[in-house]
Formats: sequence, structure tokens, C-alpha cells
Amino acid sequence: MTETKLAGQSGPEYEGREEDDLALKLLHTADWHLGRRFPSFPTEVGLELMRARMSVIDAILGSAAHNEVDAVLCAGDLFDDPNPDEEWWRPLTEKLRRHARPGRPVVLLPGNHDFLGPGTVYHPEHAFRQALPEHVHVVDRDDFTLPLAPEATLYARPCRSRAEGLDLAMALPAREEGDASIRIGMVHGSTFDMPEHQTNFPIARDAAVVRGFDYLAIGDTHAHRVYDPPEQPTVYPGAPEPTSFGERDVGNVALVFFGRRRRRPLIRSERVARFTWEERVIEDMPSLRRLRDEDLQRTVLRLQLRLRVSPAERDEVEEILRVLGGTSSSHGHAAVLQVDRTGLRTDASDLGDALLGAPAVLVETATRLRAQAGEPGETGEVAQRALYHLYRLVRSG
Repeated sequence: MTETKLAGQSGPEYEGREEDDLALKLLHTADWHLGRRFPSFPTEVGLELMRARMSVIDAILGSAAHNEVDAVLCAGDLFDDPNPDEEWWRPLTEKLRRHARPGRPVVLLPGNHDFLGPGTVYHPEHAFRQALPEHVHVVDRDDFTLPLAPEATLYARPCRSRAEGLDLAMALPAREEGDASIRIGMVHGSTFDMPEHQTNFPIARDAAVVRGFDYLAIGDTHAHRVYDPPEQPTVYPGAPEPTSFGERDVGNVALVFFGRRRRRPLIRSERVARFTWEERVIEDMPSLRRLRDEDLQRTVLRLQLRLRVSPAERDEVEEILRVLGGTSSSHGHAAVLQVDRTGLRTDASDLGDALLGAPAVLVETATRLRAQAGEPGETGEVAQRALYHLYRLVRSG
């Protein structure tokens, strides 16, 4: 199975295509992780990141309306937990009701995070199920099918545990001889291209071909991925909001278009995320200064400071960080800022003219600290920090 990172496909078969030439239009999404917590951030920041996961649903359903899709396929892990608090499932039902459109079904698939079982959010007796509008369908049977268009059918199977070795894609029914309809499969799991996830609902690399699906919609991996063959692709849409630093190709949904004359689908990745998460290593002052000129209002930014600065430059570093992160009375230049200072070193061996006119006891103290600052290990580090604080004390008057 060959991986292709696609923002879309193009070709003569799609150029100048009229709306009447489209047989089926889908929006494929997954991995919302509603209720996910962010303990590494301060409480208020963590709450804002949690709220973004809920608000992005409006962008997802808005994209479905704008593109006039025939169905919305949600391929698992919509909740971060199989039994989320009402504060997460209740607003989701309200959004689904507000964006409802007759003839446009929304299909919710239990994933391994929000698996189907007694007492879980997708169980038929749960209050969430009772509150869902009629156009929303939950995959709560192993033989789930749903007509999506006159000649198109969805086949899906839910996760029933957190982890299992069952290949849910290969458990879906195969195409029967003579069946020329558009067949869409939907499961949650990991492809064999990611060895570390092979035991977590593994998906055979040729499952779409073997079972005769024109499109296999899956969730689990948070990056947007399209796996060949292009005529029968297996697709991860990507998480609509990032969940951690280091994730790539996230913040998207997949729009899928099938033509009446050509079976090969057009797949277009569309961005819906509010935030972008970036991690940067800063090794010199010019790189840090340039951050003030960037548009970071929608960026969750983590800085790893790995530089040695003079006392005056250290003051500038702290001022730039205040501008980026904000204060109690002002918003920060970045949406969210995390700073790793473990690699920040202050070379305070030369205090310049800061001690001119200072009391003799301070000058003597600085002299002793300078002698210790050149020593290796903790003694030198402590002496450097003490020199910097002495510098701040003298400069403050």
C-alpha cells in the first residue's frame, strides 16, 4: 500500500465537471476526541483547547453544507472516552440538530477510544442516543449498512473494545459478482504501514481491493493520509483539531466526490481547525526577535530555548516572551505559549558598566561570583544565575 499525501486530485476527468456529473459527495471526518484534557497547560489554557475541539464541529458541518455533500461519515474516536460527561455529548446533539438537513445523513462510528459496549455513550439505552436527531445514525451493529445514494451504499462495523487484533475492514462484506454500485466501507483502526499499531484493530493494506470497496473511510491516525491504489483508496481524513505537538497534516476533513462515468474518487483535504500547533527550537537572538513579526494569533507555540545570552540580552528575552505570551492585562501575540528554558544560559561573567558606582560589597560579591562562574557543573550554573540576579538588582537601582 503506497501512501500519498494529498490536498486533492486533479486530471482531465475532473476539469469542467458539471454538478450533474457527480454521483456521490461525502465528507469524511474522524478523531474529534471531544473531552480530551490538556494537563501540561495551565487550567484556563487547557479549557480553551478543549472548547476548540467542540467548536470545530460547526466548521465541519458548515463545510458539509457549503459543499452540499450527500452524507457525513464520522470514522470513530469522536469522544476521548467511551462514557464522556454530559457537558460533551449534550452540545454535540444540539449542533447536529442545528445543522440538520433532510436527506443528508450523519453516521457516527464507535472507535477504540469511544467503543460500543454496555453503559457507553453509543449504547442504545444511553441518553445521548435518545437525544440524537433522526438524520444521525450510530453504527451499533456488525452488519450495519446505509444507502447513501440510489447506487451507493455504506458498510460499517464498530469497535467494541479499546484494543483488539480483529481486522474490521476484512470483516465487512465483499462485493458480490455483478454488483456495479459504489461501495463505501467505514471502520476505525491502523494500517500495517504503522508497525507500532498493528495489534490495535489492524487494517490489511489491500482490504479495500479484496473486499471490493471504492473508498475505505477510516480513523485513528491524526494525519491526513491517502493510500493507493487511487481507484480504491484507504483514507485517514486527519483530526480536525491538533491534539499535541509534533502532529503533521492535521486540522482537516476529507471531501470525496464520485463521478457517474468514472469510479475513481476525487479526494480534497479541507482545513477546518482553529489552532495550529508548532514547536520551535530557538538557538540565537535574531530567531527569537523575528517571532514578534509573525502572525501567531491561531498558533499554540512551544519554544525550546537553546542559547547563551548576556544579561542585557536576557532582559530582552524575557520582554519578548512577555509579548508572545501576554500578561494579566494584555493578550499575547501567540494564541498559547509554552517555553522550555532548560537550554537558556546567561553568561554574566561580564557585567559591563552595571557595577559602576555600586557599593563596594556588591563589587566584591561580583568578583567572587565571577571566579566561580567558570567552574564546571552546578557550581558554575548557580554562580551565573546569581550574577544575573545581581545585575538585575543593580540595574533596578
